[in-house]
Amino acid sequence: MNKVKEAFSIRDLENLSGIKAHTIRIWEKRYGLLEPERTDTNIRSYNLENLQKLLNITVLYNNGYKISKIASLPNSEIPVLVHELSVEENDKDHIINSLKLAMVKFDQVLFHSTYNELTVNKSFRDIFSSILIPLLNQLGILWQTDSIHTSHEHFMAGLIRQKIIANTEKLQLTGPTGKDRTFVLFLPDNEIHDIGLLYINYELLLRGFKTIYLGQTVPIISLKDLEVVGDNLHFVSYFTVQPTKDKLENYIAQFDSEINLGYYKKLWVLGRQTQYLDKEKLPGHIETFESIQALVQKIEA
Repeated sequence: MNKVKEAFSIRDLENLSGIKAHTIRIWEKRYGLLEPERTDTNIRSYNLENLQKLLNITVLYNNGYKISKIASLPNSEIPVLVHELSVEENDKDHIINSLKLAMVKFDQVLFHSTYNELTVNKSFRDIFSSILIPLLNQLGILWQTDSIHTSHEHFMAGLIRQKIIANTEKLQLTGPTGKDRTFVLFLPDNEIHDIGLLYINYELLLRGFKTIYLGQTVPIISLKDLEVVGDNLHFVSYFTVQPTKDKLENYIAQFDSEINLGYYKKLWVLGRQTQYLDKEKLPGHIETFESIQALVQKIEA
């Protein structure tokens, strides 16, 4: 069972809030905004209540409230002001901070209530592009700086994955609208990071295309089975950690050869690993994209 993280260093608070540790110390000393405990070696240790308060303070501060004004408020008034601000302005900082807090506390109810507030005024596409993508980018940094654990990242990724699948299912009820291309979405062997691929599937279905979603860790040989579907196939994949840099060119060459790519069969690839490909040497039927948005623009062109 996941254990809620209850103690945070000042560096954790900096990473989670975006407020520099030096500034946090000043606010703490001058205004008494936070009340950390001290270890035997006099190192600050902050609890969940401190983190939540700082995240709320950050929202007010980023929206023009002076720190002296915030410090004069009763503790009970700060979250009320933040909530009012989020309702009036649909404040992005507050929303992302609320989702971070849900992650740290492993709090599914907080995640869903925050998400549901967004759906009142935003489409799923807007929520994904303006909130969930920035959140995922921040989670990657938080994990790299050891401010959160793998369990936190997986917890949040699982909830986001649920939202993508739920919205995708609604589109699948109507079926494709007769577009000529069929998109086959897959991840290569040992690649499990599927959120980007799931969302691309949603975007393609939204535009009426037929998609075949195969998901994680699919061997190249298994893709040959798709020949029965037809000729005009576009294979779409997301290389986050696989294939590794030393195996990337061989993988592309093997894929091109075994799947018999050409005018009617193409491979589109996104993800961090594509930076190691020499784009100028790729044949015309293989294309890389820097972002999901770039791929969507290509579809609409």
